[in-house]
Amino acid sequence: MINKRLLVKNLLAHNDENSFYDKKRFISIGEKEGKAKFLKHVCALANSNPKNNSYIVVGVEDEDNKIIGVDFFDDSKIQNLVNAYLDNPPLIAYENIPFPHLPEGKVVGLVTIKSNGKVCALRKNIWKYYGGAVFFREGSISLPKAFDIELKDINSDKVATIEQHARNNIELTLDGVIDFINNRHADLTSNYKVFKEQFVVCWAGNTKQVGDKTYYSRVDIELINEQVKLFYSTLDEVVIHYDDSTFSTLEYVQLGLGKQQKYYPLEEVLITFSENGSYKIDSKLVFEFPEYDKKTLHHIFNTNNALVQKVAKDIRLTPAEKQDLSYLPDTYLICYLNGFEEAKEQMEAARPIIKNYDRKLYQSLKLSFRILRKVRYAN
Repeated sequence: MINKRLLVKNLLAHNDENSFYDKKRFISIGEKEGKAKFLKHVCALANSNPKNNSYIVVGVEDEDNKIIGVDFFDDSKIQNLVNAYLDNPPLIAYENIPFPHLPEGKVVGLVTIKSNGKVCALRKNIWKYYGGAVFFREGSISLPKAFDIELKDINSDKVATIEQHARNNIELTLDGVIDFINNRHADLTSNYKVFKEQFVVCWAGNTKQVGDKTYYSRVDIELINEQVKLFYSTLDEVVIHYDDSTFSTLEYVQLGLGKQQKYYPLEEVLITFSENGSYKIDSKLVFEFPEYDKKTLHHIFNTNNALVQKVAKDIRLTPAEKQDLSYLPDTYLICYLNGFEEAKEQMEAARPIIKNYDRKLYQSLKLSFRILRKVRYAN
């Protein structure tokens, strides 16, 4: 099994950006330009490597390869994005790789791209790229090429060598378990489970017993063998189940208007481990959002807009307004889910304002964006 942290280090240490590897400070697939550029690079890397994996490392400075990290990204629907915009789409996975020196919640993103052996092309127009465009890598640049160009395998040996150097061993696995439990999460309840005598899953969090269920908050879950962070949240609550072959999580989010808060199941993730040394991850959105009277939501929507304007202009808020502002991420999200399409635009506009005003409130806003993204992709 490949240790993904070692793989990232090997890619950074031994290679400039090339036809099977790219690095990014960040990717932004929430807006059209960022989505288009990401699809262009995926297309180019898939076409330039029809027989082996290609990689994009996210969270690295371009000039000096310094690992600075990005926020944990748990969007399992990224394959849906690629399928929607590309003909002959490659298989694609986004994994969150923890590094010890990074702040809590920061990881390195690793995008793995596996071509299906056919020419990959844009299916439809997006941003300034036209449907039918085909991209290939020339050095570190993704460039458009003629559609009928032949796919050539030139990197299989190089990639195989890099991946071989990133293979796991018992010492690395034990070090990973000890570090997870004793160092990074010494203040939390931690546990681990070995599946099929090969895979080690560690999880940690604050526990709360309600009836026969144990809820975890401040949750961190890692597949230690591959140094992949499977789940991370400082806000949500999670129920964990496992048996000899599977490990599953059911994530709950807290939503409501004002103090009328309830927990709603959001997403169920099931990891199935096989005897042949492989595993698969399946996710299912189980979210049923709360519905409210449109007149009430219209009033709340306008109040939120006015509060953001006051914060932007540095106008002093009353205690009641501060209370309303603390609910703003939830109420904007509820408005959007109940048909207020413009609420998403208002959330985007509020993002930099809230970030400068209150870091805790900004974290709550990021959670609302994550829920919104999951709902949009599922639909």
